[in-house]
Amino acid sequence: MTLTPRPPLFSPPAVRLRLAPESAQGGALRRINGVWWPHSPDLVSELPGLFAELPSAWGQITSVLVDETVWSPFPGRVRVADQVVRLRRTTAQRAPSTVCLLAPGRGRWDLLVVPPAAADAEVGRLMESMACPLEDRSEGR
Repeated sequence: MTLTPRPPLFSPPAVRLRLAPESAQGGALRRINGVWWPHSPDLVSELPGLFAELPSAWGQITSVLVDETVWSPFPGRVRVADQVVRLRRTTAQRAPSTVCLLAPGRGRWDLLVVPPAAADAEVGRLMESMACPLEDRSEGR
């Protein structure tokens, strides 16, 4: 009798992230560095997957600024990837919504946030606005 391993009870969904290629930035500051399509409005559950996919060159993200109207209520601090991350809210409505990631000594990165319930056609258009999928950047990680 051969036992086959059970499938995992929970496998996290793939992170839907597309970053702008660094070469397209041409050394100048770029307002939007990528597009992120979270699976839910639960920021605390979405951040670990996002952080796991960010380029290592971005350094240790210690602060995240988000539009509070987009996300479910969240605490002021949360542990992500064995580090404490400060979560800050802004009530300034931005169209489109963004998430701002801050890493001391490294910089700031702004990601356009696609609402979790967005239609695939809208998401496709927004994701294509970034020229390079994250998977193509794996050699730079």
